[in-house]
Amino acid sequence: MKFLGAIPTVLSLALLSATISPNAKADDWNRKTTITFSGPVEIPGVHLKGFGVLPAGTYVFKILDSLSDRHIVQIFNQEETVVYATILAIPNYRLRATDKTVITFSERPAGEPEALRAWFYPGRNWGEEFVYPKAQAMLLAKSTNLPVLFTPVDLPLEVAEPIKSVDAPEVTVMRQAPIMAAKPTGEEVQLAEVVTPPPALTEVAVAPAAAPAVNELPETASSMPLIAICGFLALGGALAIRSLRKRAL
Repeated sequence: MKFLGAIPTVLSLALLSATISPNAKADDWNRKTTITFSGPVEIPGVHLKGFGVLPAGTYVFKILDSLSDRHIVQIFNQEETVVYATILAIPNYRLRATDKTVITFSERPAGEPEALRAWFYPGRNWGEEFVYPKAQAMLLAKSTNLPVLFTPVDLPLEVAEPIKSVDAPEVTVMRQAPIMAAKPTGEEVQLAEVVTPPPALTEVAVAPAAAPAVNELPETASSMPLIAICGFLALGGALAIRSLRKRAL
């Protein structure tokens, strides 16, 4: 992504530390990751009432659904008994995978909570770039001076009950929602303008190895003359032996 070039400016770990659990790889299928934030973090998606900004504390990130080109991420409390938010995300590519979880934030002005931007699971080149509601994305893009992904579809910002099923109506809407990007100027652009696809794998055709050369003389004539010569020599030899026997008598 073109966002990747700006990662050094959006990584605000010096301002907001994120502590990663050492056993984060225990559940690779849903990429369960335990993270502790030292300060408040603004999040997108459909969140439990009162949790549009997560207070400092420990949370668990999991993938709810990843069957398409968009993923559904959920944020739980430390005990995994409450779902605080269900968030739409798209694959985010990085050139070099690391052996640790990486969380990136959109740096905000002093006094405002950092905004969650992307989540990279250990050992993977693909991470999750979070998609914000349109109005929230416009404000973030302007304050951070970076493009922010958004969906123009109106999702409920708050729910009274946590989303627990992949079949929930909100999840169905997220799967089908169009995704665009908001520029710092307020311009709305297509996703392709701010998203760079991963490097294409170049297939090199390898020619089969040539068979080893064998030094053989071409077969240019029949073997019949050679047989005839051998016959004449044998006949001459027999006549000579007969002549010698007569002389001996």
